[in-house]
Amino acid sequence: MIKPKSVEEVIETAKVEEVIQDYVNLKRRGVNMIGLCPFHAEKTPSFTVSPSKGFYKCFGCGKGGDSVNFLMELEQMDFPEAIRHLARKYGIQLEETEVSQEVREEQQYQESLYLVNEYAKQYYQGQLFNTDVGKSVGLSYFKERGFREEVIKKFGLGFAPNQTDAFTLKATHEGYKLDLLKKLGLTSQYGRDFFRNRVMFAIHNLSGKVIGFGGRILAKDVKAPKYINTPETDIYNKSKVLYGAFFAKRGIRKEDECIMVEGYTDVLSLHQAGIENVVASSGTSLTVEQIRLVKRYTENIKILYDGDLAGIKAALRGMGMVLEEGLNVKIVLLPEGEDPDSYLKKVGTEAFREYINLQAKDFIMFQAGLLQEEAAGDPVKKAKLIKEIVDSIAKIPDPLKRSLYVRECARIMEVEEQLLVNEANKVVALKFKKGQQDQERTRLKEEAPQPEDVFNASPPMPREKQAATGDEFQEKDIIRILIAGGGAVFDEEENITVAQYILSNIEDVLDTFDFPLYGQVAKNCHQRLLANEPVDTAYFLNHMDEDIRQLAINMLSSPYEYSENWEKRWDIFLSSQKMPDENFASDSSQALKRFKLRKLNKMIRQNAEKIKQLFEQKSDDYMAYLKLDQKLKGMRNELAEE
Repeated sequence: MIKPKSVEEVIETAKVEEVIQDYVNLKRRGVNMIGLCPFHAEKTPSFTVSPSKGFYKCFGCGKGGDSVNFLMELEQMDFPEAIRHLARKYGIQLEETEVSQEVREEQQYQESLYLVNEYAKQYYQGQLFNTDVGKSVGLSYFKERGFREEVIKKFGLGFAPNQTDAFTLKATHEGYKLDLLKKLGLTSQYGRDFFRNRVMFAIHNLSGKVIGFGGRILAKDVKAPKYINTPETDIYNKSKVLYGAFFAKRGIRKEDECIMVEGYTDVLSLHQAGIENVVASSGTSLTVEQIRLVKRYTENIKILYDGDLAGIKAALRGMGMVLEEGLNVKIVLLPEGEDPDSYLKKVGTEAFREYINLQAKDFIMFQAGLLQEEAAGDPVKKAKLIKEIVDSIAKIPDPLKRSLYVRECARIMEVEEQLLVNEANKVVALKFKKGQQDQERTRLKEEAPQPEDVFNASPPMPREKQAATGDEFQEKDIIRILIAGGGAVFDEEENITVAQYILSNIEDVLDTFDFPLYGQVAKNCHQRLLANEPVDTAYFLNHMDEDIRQLAINMLSSPYEYSENWEKRWDIFLSSQKMPDENFASDSSQALKRFKLRKLNKMIRQNAEKIKQLFEQKSDDYMAYLKLDQKLKGMRNELAEE
């Protein structure tokens, strides 16, 4: 167990913007930073990070939290895993209480999978560097390819010996459970090693944890596949992973460009040569998840192909998804017979950089030129290929880009521009209509009553009426001020905080909140004040209750912010309105007044119902409730005159 003191140190040290920038390309916007949300697909950035407040908030999907919560949500870590990850990142030594062997064995299943994979990586590396066969077969192969020892170790390369169950026996002897080895695909269902007589490539997730392996056979055995990969597991999904992304993400952000290659060794060669913004699709067609992973860091992608024309045409057919995600795609054709690894070795780093920069062609232009050559002299074929290009252009979400591409393609294909415009508009319209139909089907499916509720279902209350029910507005205002400014000073002379002022005025009505979560927060604050503990923003942002933490994030977040341009550019001061952070004292007085008036009006209405009931019953208590009515109305009048 990690001691609370260490947890607090990690949370205070970890800057939310630094943690998130390892995963998302953030740009400064006023006091905040903004980028594309990693939790849902979006083309316009709505993911906002507030360095000053220490949290993130997506106004598209609603997710929000601090640096710890971000890792838990994105990397599917539990709380201790996220704390340990941040401790490693910031060099913090964690203090932990001793745990028994039983507790250790009960650690989270997912963490156990990572531990086993890390052990496997170390085993394969040990075989590579410390055994005769590993050195003579595996290490010699890597060195013949020109890889230096530091790169071999950095990327977790290794060697699996040509033995039936050497790894499995060693791992189980070290205490790793056989069922975990099987679930990770390291051991077959029959107890044999999955990887044998292969050089090994560790595959990492974006936080640097080993999630799987690729193995290349060295023997001239035509029956065995050249490369095999870890099968799909609970922590490895091939369609969501790009090889080398963990080591490339800083380079991609720095260069504002991602270079895409096909194989492991291409990534290693380029990285070793100082070209670090490179990843590999590992021989598979690009998936939407992989494209969005790239888009977290840049909108520019450069794809390197060898000279195989048939392979290039096949790959181009899968580029539609890249265009739909709004990425700017460039294609580089390497000289015939060369791949990135071989060509880099042939010409050197600087000449390689120069070549890929000079030879990079915009994807649409490349496609148009390629198809123009293919259809030369054949009008029917040309018409068919023009439709292919139009389909590609129509996938681009930016209308300005579409317009420019139409103009250029019309010039290259020697057709009227308006003809292409009309065709592209048809495709865009069909795509838009289909999107609307899909959304409507999804909405109807979500809103449909469950089978068992069909006969009992009542019409849903409109959202605006739901929001206006009860005292939610007034209660929300009180809670907003407690969360955002509870620790602010209300009265300097009396040394009273905003939270103390508010709660001392409503402590007798804490049980009357209509909205349960607001009532829970108010009671929580009251208990903290009684225990002489502070009520401040940090307390709510790090609250153990997920509902309260998300409430705090929502109340502290706004898609808008005060512009400084009035003062900086036009020398105009907004003297009539203080910044929100300076307004808590006056806000709390006004909010408290509205809250009390609302509660008094509610009590007066309830009392009137009681009076009517007692009058009909001719009860002796009738006069007492009449007096209470006068008292409540008097209190309301006094409050209204303040």
